[in-house]
Amino acid sequence: MSTSRDGSSRGESGRPKPPVTTVFADGAIPDVVAEMSEDEAALAALGYKQEFKREFSAWTSFAVSFAVMGLLPSIASTMWYGIGYAGPAANTWGWLVSIIFILCIALSMAELASSMPTSGGLYYAAAVLAGPKYGPLAAWVTGWSNWFVQVTGAPSVNYGAAAMILAAASVVNPDYVPTSYQTFLLTVFLMIVHACISSMPTLWIAHFNSVGTVVNVIALLATIIIIPTTTNQVPKFQPASVAFGIQNFTDWPDGIAILMSFLAICWTMSGYDAPFHLAEECSNAAVASPRAIVMTAVTGSILGFVLNALIAFTITDIDAVINTELGQPWAAYLVQILPRDAALAVLALTIICAFSMGQGCMVAASRVCFAYARDDCFGVLSVPLKRVNKYTLTPVNAVWFNAFIGILLLLLIFGGAAIDAIFSIGAIAAFVAFTIPIFIKIFFVRNKFRRGPWHLGPFSTPIGVLGCSFVLVILPFFNFPAVHGSNLTLADMNWTSLVYGAPMLFVIIWFYVDAHKWFKGPKINIEHRMLYDPIEGVEVRRKDPDAESGSVGKASSSRE
Repeated sequence: MSTSRDGSSRGESGRPKPPVTTVFADGAIPDVVAEMSEDEAALAALGYKQEFKREFSAWTSFAVSFAVMGLLPSIASTMWYGIGYAGPAANTWGWLVSIIFILCIALSMAELASSMPTSGGLYYAAAVLAGPKYGPLAAWVTGWSNWFVQVTGAPSVNYGAAAMILAAASVVNPDYVPTSYQTFLLTVFLMIVHACISSMPTLWIAHFNSVGTVVNVIALLATIIIIPTTTNQVPKFQPASVAFGIQNFTDWPDGIAILMSFLAICWTMSGYDAPFHLAEECSNAAVASPRAIVMTAVTGSILGFVLNALIAFTITDIDAVINTELGQPWAAYLVQILPRDAALAVLALTIICAFSMGQGCMVAASRVCFAYARDDCFGVLSVPLKRVNKYTLTPVNAVWFNAFIGILLLLLIFGGAAIDAIFSIGAIAAFVAFTIPIFIKIFFVRNKFRRGPWHLGPFSTPIGVLGCSFVLVILPFFNFPAVHGSNLTLADMNWTSLVYGAPMLFVIIWFYVDAHKWFKGPKINIEHRMLYDPIEGVEVRRKDPDAESGSVGKASSSRE
């Protein structure tokens, strides 16, 4: 590679020492660059050869991300943890307060995605930013936390969809009472269908998600119109003092109840990282992927507030909604304020959106699993999981592996309140993974971070500090049960600390006992030179250049 004149510090040998980054410096080019597209050259700078077809755009990446976020089904599935904890205030000013900090995290993530547009996403960024000494540990913790949220995404969404389908059956036939095994079987069926769709070629998946996004937007707008125009309540809206007021349904003080209610908001707004993981399948990824992240976060923030505020202004009996015999609060809310047929119509729209959301979660999870398996994070299982199907050019094995793990998690349905933990994990694990590379960049890397074409300029540090501070404050409250003291029973226990904490403790112990011997962070599968130095924090797998066609030159730590 040619050298750059970017003011980088010099090492002992006198050669320029690159900043902590993986994007090309000004004037730096990869070997055999004439044979590469711009996206392939950028990926080569990260140390990877092109394996997927780049058939996603900013719009289709946004489509997957918005489908994964699934505002309508997400809000419908998490009413227990928002309005069910702190009342209408959780949906109004609670949403506005928390969304400011969530947007800070999304903006900081978009900046990382522009600098390092690879399927490894946050995991890769953590390794590079932490450097060779701490990079493996940072990547290990970030990667496993991110995989936990990805692998729980589809089952939690499909569980919510199954509950709404069975609740609709109960509305039609009041004598019907859903059972746990019926919910389990229906959820498993949805998981299998989504795994089949996610195994298709990338272009088919992109088209499916584009349609799903349009349906999501139409259904969301239709719901926002139907509720106020069709409600049979008199008056139609509650006064502002009620809609912005706290109704504490926990044993904790009002302030704690509000912080606990942020769980619903964080779970709903945790899908905007999908474009990061789809970057290797996206054209002009260094710009399109961060744009898709920001588009998803901003659109979700605005439309999510509108729907949440509408619920806060129209709901009349929160206790009846949360403790409904239908087993699903969204269905109970619709029946409470709408005529039966209108309630069923909105519930049907929500179910359709949930189906699209579940599929988006499944495809995003498979790309994350593939990226980690490519770096041998899964031990002996990495070999089949990093294999790309030669017919569809998608990681089919990773898709079905995630589906299998998700189905095993659904056995928590038979444990009563334990199933709630998969929602808490979705928020906690996601924001732990989101924050680690941002925290490292802000507090340790600082001005050594080389930005991509999309960046925050002078606002990068304050925005990152706000986002990290929010996560550090809020996450402990997601482990709180709604009741405490003599009121706390096994049925009311919050099992998040065990369901998330135990696996994370296991993988951390695994790292220090064994994995640190062989896991050195992301392993690049293409050999090249970058300012005559290896990528900081990234292990290079050296190969015979004649053993594999398509290799991009020969890595060298010495100047040629």
